[in-house]
Amino acid sequence: MIGKLTGRLEYRTQDHVLIDVRGVGYIVYCSDRTMAALPGAGEAVSLYTEMVVREDLMQLFGFTSLVEKEWHRLLCSVQGVGAKVSLAILGTLGPDGVSRAIALGDWATVKAAKGVGPKTAQRIVLDLKDKAPGVMAMGGTVTDAMDGPDLEVIEASDPAPKPKRKPAQPSGAAAASAGALSALANLGYGPSDAAAAVAEAAASAPDAGEAELIRAALRLLAPKG
Repeated sequence: MIGKLTGRLEYRTQDHVLIDVRGVGYIVYCSDRTMAALPGAGEAVSLYTEMVVREDLMQLFGFTSLVEKEWHRLLCSVQGVGAKVSLAILGTLGPDGVSRAIALGDWATVKAAKGVGPKTAQRIVLDLKDKAPGVMAMGGTVTDAMDGPDLEVIEASDPAPKPKRKPAQPSGAAAASAGALSALANLGYGPSDAAAAVAEAAASAPDAGEAELIRAALRLLAPKG
């Protein structure tokens, strides 16, 4: 199973790219949001991948983070949701947006993705709501595919090494949400309640840090009346 590819982006189309890894070209399908985040042709690229193998089909799907990859896997586990619909949801909402929508039970937001009807959106939220806390908690340790050591792609025919591409910065929002979830769990709150509170707090203040999210979530979780 191929879990990650690092190489040179040879070309890109509307829904997939070809990545040259030491002379072997891999066609990788991506969401619109992931496609927009990728570099230009000829540049170094790295993607986490999920491989689908069927009797008459073999495809690779690419993701810029492990959170995005995990949501794709979970979305495809829902009845009536295939890879195309999953990529449409991730392309419309992004992995953090999917986390918030599912944690809050907000099927109307999920329905905004192309090809997703009301019944499918409701089924997604119902089937995956208990999974949201675990995926959101990954945010503190997830490294974007372009993070870590600088990527360097050198071909045998190159007269000199290509310049290295600087890594992207990790997502602070995902890390803040993960930290807030951990803190609420330590305070004894249930995973689903904590995830919903953190998701609502993050939606209201997208740039909030971990401490701010904790305070806002605690206010939401406080007994009413």
